[in-house]
Amino acid sequence: MAKLKAVCHFPLLLFLFLFSSFHLSTQLPLSQSQSLLQIQQLLNYPQALSSFNTVTDFCNIESTPFLTIVCYEDNITQLHIVGDVLQHPSSFPLNTSIDSLFSTFSHFPNLKVLSLVSLGLEGPLPPSVANLLSLEILNLSSNSLYGSIPHQLSSSKTLQFINLDGNCFSGNIPGWIGSLPFLTTLSLRNNSFNGSLPDSISHMWSLRILSLSRNSLSGNVPDLSNLTNLQVLELGNNLLGPHFPKLPKRLSVLELKNNRFRSSIPPELGSLYRLEKLDLSSNKLVGPFQASLLGLPSIKYLNIGGNRLTGLLLQNISCNSDLTFANLSSNLLTGDLPACLQELKYKNGDIIYGGNCLSNQDQKQHPLNFCHNEALAVSIRPRNLEHRKLRPEVKTFLRIFGGSVAGVVVLALVFLTMRRTYRIGVVKEPSTRFITENPSVADTAKQLYDAKYISQTMKLGTSIPPYRTFTLDELKEATNNFDVSTLITESLDGQIFKGVFTDGNVVAIRSLTLKRRQTPQTYTHQLELISKLRHIHLISALGHCYEFLPDGLTISKVFLIFEYYPYGTLRSHVSGLQGRKLSWTKRISAAIEMVKGIQFLHTGIVPGVWSNNLKITDILLDQDLHVKISCYNLPIVVEHGGMMISGVSSTGTKGKRHAIGVNDKDKNDVYDIGAILLEVILGRQITSQNEVHVSRDLLQVSLKTDEIARKSIVDPAIHKGCSDDSLKTMMEICVRCLHEKAKDRPSVEDILWNLHFAGQVQDSSREAPASPSPSPSPSPFLQMP
Repeated sequence: MAKLKAVCHFPLLLFLFLFSSFHLSTQLPLSQSQSLLQIQQLLNYPQALSSFNTVTDFCNIESTPFLTIVCYEDNITQLHIVGDVLQHPSSFPLNTSIDSLFSTFSHFPNLKVLSLVSLGLEGPLPPSVANLLSLEILNLSSNSLYGSIPHQLSSSKTLQFINLDGNCFSGNIPGWIGSLPFLTTLSLRNNSFNGSLPDSISHMWSLRILSLSRNSLSGNVPDLSNLTNLQVLELGNNLLGPHFPKLPKRLSVLELKNNRFRSSIPPELGSLYRLEKLDLSSNKLVGPFQASLLGLPSIKYLNIGGNRLTGLLLQNISCNSDLTFANLSSNLLTGDLPACLQELKYKNGDIIYGGNCLSNQDQKQHPLNFCHNEALAVSIRPRNLEHRKLRPEVKTFLRIFGGSVAGVVVLALVFLTMRRTYRIGVVKEPSTRFITENPSVADTAKQLYDAKYISQTMKLGTSIPPYRTFTLDELKEATNNFDVSTLITESLDGQIFKGVFTDGNVVAIRSLTLKRRQTPQTYTHQLELISKLRHIHLISALGHCYEFLPDGLTISKVFLIFEYYPYGTLRSHVSGLQGRKLSWTKRISAAIEMVKGIQFLHTGIVPGVWSNNLKITDILLDQDLHVKISCYNLPIVVEHGGMMISGVSSTGTKGKRHAIGVNDKDKNDVYDIGAILLEVILGRQITSQNEVHVSRDLLQVSLKTDEIARKSIVDPAIHKGCSDDSLKTMMEICVRCLHEKAKDRPSVEDILWNLHFAGQVQDSSREAPASPSPSPSPSPFLQMP
């Protein structure tokens, strides 16, 4: 029985022993307890340390927002003391040396975290702070410390976090700061640091947060592109500039507001797919605004207000659905406020866009010519300023076309615009004139903005649902477990299924079998790119889905989910059955919309999508005869053997499409546009490279003949409804697109302008009084080889 009692009491004895051992293990050495009481005295008995008056077991003091003490194995490892920020900070005694305070902390040999916030600390930061050899986190924010950061701190190789915000530090940020190998956070906001940033910052590989706002820092920012771990960069309210800094790609916060940056926004900014906050306000940034920034995958806050950014905004620009704040005010933007921003405004989002030249007048805007004039002015170099004064008669002449503007360059642009305007007004001008290959940004933007068809097509809007990740179960349910009855087409690299979701939405699901086994991270960038390819004239991606191998880590298939378009192709509407053929005006409209879709692929996202291997069967028409491009170049698909929807290469055009230079990367698609325009004009299928050559030569010869000969070679369905000026314009741009040399082919912008012109002269001819015309007679061009 005694033995049984002994056994029964053993657990209790063990518990008491362990409790006693644990309790003893958290008892501080007397020297550390005395040091805490000395700190209370040196800090003038702040309210945060009032509990020191009633307890002796400091390690077991209950944590509060103002005091936290953490102990481990008889030593203090963390000490957090915060003054009452709602009242005046604790007054640091004038007769107390701040060096004495930091010398006291040296009695805590294992101290890893020291946080002294809003305690009224005043004086230079003493070198003795470097005696804390185990220190990893140092937070001395919201005090009155001044002077420079002591160089002795460079020996603290364990430091990972430094926060000196809200003090009075001055002088240069020391170069030795880059020698701290494990520093992840450097926050020196709201001080008086001056001079340039040290180049050593470029080598702080561990840095995740760099926050230097509200100082007097000046000069250019060092190259930060190699700081692959940097996520937060805050440099606002300084004197930095003029060049825009080179940035790493993993940033989630970028704040450069209220500095002296005067360059353009680099295209690389559009590839910061993790960026949630972007603030470039109150600088003097110039050049085009990248509207694609509104649609960055993670963006929630965007502020470019108070710069000199130019550009034409269109209603169909995409925005991230998570965007809650956008400030575009006080720039030189023209066009229409994107529909996605208007929608956000109606949902009580904060959208500011006054002080531009937009068509939306609910926030005050400048006249259109103000932005055009200012955009030209900011591009003039100082040495040319003496040439800006014009003769009075020239000023009077320029006012007719939009007000007084400055410079010989402006005069040339107005003269060029006059010539085009005159030609548009006089329909019977015998020859078609093309815009220059390299028009200025302002000129091209104005031509597109003023053209009749641009407003009609860009204001159609779109109801594409947000891009998302689908589950494999959703896709199986939508396709009846990928039943053969839902199969649309099949190729070597995968299959395309028709899917119907439970809400009735119909989609096209492309199953892509991967040639190499990879993890999801491998395809993150490519899928982020796909998610941004959303445009009114593209078959847009709705989402993706992964199928994994049994290990749960490796992908075996990628499913891409697209809009489903059951309607006919452009070919079926220009060279198909007679009753379904498009009128000449509708053909021009379809060509314009096709080129707009291609223009978006090239310039609407960064990086652009080039060499899209376009065919007329890839151009789809909806029930209202609006265009959607169904096939374009995506890395994730091309890498595994195909294009987006069709893996078949362009018939017979391959030899001419790829002999291009690095500066002519858009010319492949320009050639394909020409081949499509051939079929639009002639109304018959062109299925080989030889037919492309023969038909191009036929058009080229017909341009030198009369109207009767030209109309004899085109689709008979458009004879009566097609004006000669409009037809000739279409033929000329088509021939130029098919030029043997890539460098001699027109730009996409040039094609778009000429298509608009063809539409305008066609409309003008219909409005003009009808005049008798001779009946068409047989032509030698009717005999095709």
